[in-house]
Amino acid sequence: MKHYPRLVIAGTSSGVGKTTATLAILAALRERGRQVQPFKVGPDFIDPSHHRAATGRLSRNLDGWMLGPELNHSIFARAAADADISIIEGMMGLFDGSSPVNEVGSTAELAKQLSALVLLVVDGSAMVRSAAAMVTGYARFDPALRVAGVLFNRVGGEGHYRLLKAAVEQETAVVPVGYLRSDVATAIPDRHLGLVTAMEQDDSRLYRRLAKAALETVDLDRIELLAHSCGTLSEAFSQPVMKTHGRTVRIGVAHDRAFCFYYPDNLEVLEAAGAEVVTFSPLSDQALPDVEMLYLGGGYPELYGEALAKNATMRAAVKRFAERGGVIYAECGGLMYLTESIRDFEGRSHEMTGIFPAEAVMRKQSLTLGYRTVECTRRCILGEVGVTARGHEFHYSTLIARGPLQYSCALSDVGDSSKGQDGLTKDNVLALYTHLHFAGQSRVGTALVDAARQSTVRMFMNEG
Repeated sequence: MKHYPRLVIAGTSSGVGKTTATLAILAALRERGRQVQPFKVGPDFIDPSHHRAATGRLSRNLDGWMLGPELNHSIFARAAADADISIIEGMMGLFDGSSPVNEVGSTAELAKQLSALVLLVVDGSAMVRSAAAMVTGYARFDPALRVAGVLFNRVGGEGHYRLLKAAVEQETAVVPVGYLRSDVATAIPDRHLGLVTAMEQDDSRLYRRLAKAALETVDLDRIELLAHSCGTLSEAFSQPVMKTHGRTVRIGVAHDRAFCFYYPDNLEVLEAAGAEVVTFSPLSDQALPDVEMLYLGGGYPELYGEALAKNATMRAAVKRFAERGGVIYAECGGLMYLTESIRDFEGRSHEMTGIFPAEAVMRKQSLTLGYRTVECTRRCILGEVGVTARGHEFHYSTLIARGPLQYSCALSDVGDSSKGQDGLTKDNVLALYTHLHFAGQSRVGTALVDAARQSTVRMFMNEG
């Protein structure tokens, strides 16, 4: 057993400012000299990018539905082992998850799995005594969960906070730990898939301003005390992925402002299966690295359609790589890059690699969102027929076929209802709209590395 100081930061709902509060606390604790390990509940990629910028440490996703309690525990324990304190940012509202009638996938479920206390973030901008009613409801809704503290966001000033604090202290046992003011200088721009990523923000001053705000009006001593008051956890680690027999395979991972959605665990599963990961940029590089597989993750290719189209040398290189038998695994934005073109929100069409005869069309009314189970219905680079893996969809694009398309996977949601097909396939290329988390099904990572090993013979023969 080991003591991992930890605290879950949850919101009463989406939009109350829990990411701002989390980043302020992360940055302030780092300013205090703490080694802070960040985590994010749910499948989000963007918030973890800001966590990393604020702390200097990779943020890990924890998810009750995609991963389950044992993997959540293992991922947490491994990442938190050398940290002074762990801060876990929740998703949506505290009790929101994969279902309206149970806690699966919720922040509350994760907090209980890790025996962690909860700091509740409340938008205090238009209330005083009503805050006590709100905090009381959240604190009492689930007796097995301990909502230990409350942080008020968008507060007018010290006088307003004193009123909120008095109301909560009079009516509840939840401890007020301070407040944050509304401040445009600490706001992160928002858009169709969420916040602007840390890579695009590229401004360390933001995190210094957030740290300063928390140091001025948040009781960090109390927050650390809450984190240290958690009990011990077993040092349970999942079995590592066993390396398959064979030589190391080099995998080129697209990483730039257009393609930046990757779970750190996915890359580590590939490495454990025998891969060496190298990065390249479809936006700026003129040639592919010397690799046997490409991994094109999600991101915002629709925002960089013109730049991607102008880099015709890279687009041609990716298509040649596929034609030579190279393995390509793509998710969401990566899938869009492999089509003939992307049509952005303004209706402008940008030429892409043309591996699949389709156009990816952005439509603001076409949001696809939800957890997914992917099942292989034909043998492909993910594995044999019947292999399943869990992930999630989140996109505004729709595929318009310009020719015959072949799929290798069936999709279902959390209720096992069919959601159609996924996994566009052509030779050794597989492109999913679904973002998979490999830690929940490590055989997928092993299958991808094995496919890359086997493809090199075909690539050599094709060159001849």
